[in-house]
Amino acid sequence: MNTRALPSRCLFAALALAATLSAAPDPARLEALTGLKGAANEAEGTFKVTSPRTDLPISVDGWNMPPFMGLTTWATFKSGTISEAMCAGDLVVFEDEVNPVMSSVLDHGLKVTALHNHFFGDEPKVYFMHIGGEGTFEQLAGGVKAALETQKKVRAASPVPQRTFGGAFAPSKNALTPAPLDKALETKGQSKDGMYKAVFGRVAKMPCGCDMAKDMGVNTWAAFAGTDDNAVVCGDFCVLEEELQPVLKSLRHEGINIVAIHHHMTEEQPRYLFLHYWGKGDASTLAASLHQTMALQKK
Repeated sequence: MNTRALPSRCLFAALALAATLSAAPDPARLEALTGLKGAANEAEGTFKVTSPRTDLPISVDGWNMPPFMGLTTWATFKSGTISEAMCAGDLVVFEDEVNPVMSSVLDHGLKVTALHNHFFGDEPKVYFMHIGGEGTFEQLAGGVKAALETQKKVRAASPVPQRTFGGAFAPSKNALTPAPLDKALETKGQSKDGMYKAVFGRVAKMPCGCDMAKDMGVNTWAAFAGTDDNAVVCGDFCVLEEELQPVLKSLRHEGINIVAIHHHMTEEQPRYLFLHYWGKGDASTLAASLHQTMALQKK
């Protein structure tokens, strides 16, 4: 901050604001806002709240795993330099909690930055949703609290984690009409045995100087099965880092479920992330939702 050019009154105000922003987080305030107990790290100027996953036993490799070994939701808060605060965290979620919790997080202004597994052989299946953001302490801590409350609502409605999105998808046949999907997606897709697929390429430059493009996996794609009025769609969105949050919000708004967020390459330019999704419903409606979401991306 250049303070030399500021009038004295503005200078005092600017210094007061900077002092407020750099102050260590208030532990009592954050515990009240999140409903969780935490601990301060004076060396890093942070306050971390935790919530061990103890409501259901979780086994990994046949072993009933204590939360201490990596089954604990956490969120760490720090005073910001531009916004009042920043936070980072990791939410421990079961399969049927992922998308309701993600919607809650996004609705409260937090970012979802990754979604993946940490284990194999876990029962029930456990996923980890990494979150972050900048804003006020009330906003960020409120988002963490809302995520945990959403999680509790899912478990109250279904004590045993569900393995399907509602009723299982079981069409009697695959018999999709390609033309409406071509129209909705503004492309010419591929058809096979009553199924349909559309692929949209992007380009990344690799350190060797070579381009990676559509056929090397730098693409957004959608595959449909079922019938025109009872379809499933799955695929990938290939997104720039700044596109991730708008794309997630759009897909969740359209009722399409997110199942993974991660990277596929390293050292590419520009940096791409990939999110995998799964949706069910009328085929043309699903295609229109995907097209609407793709419109948020840079060409």
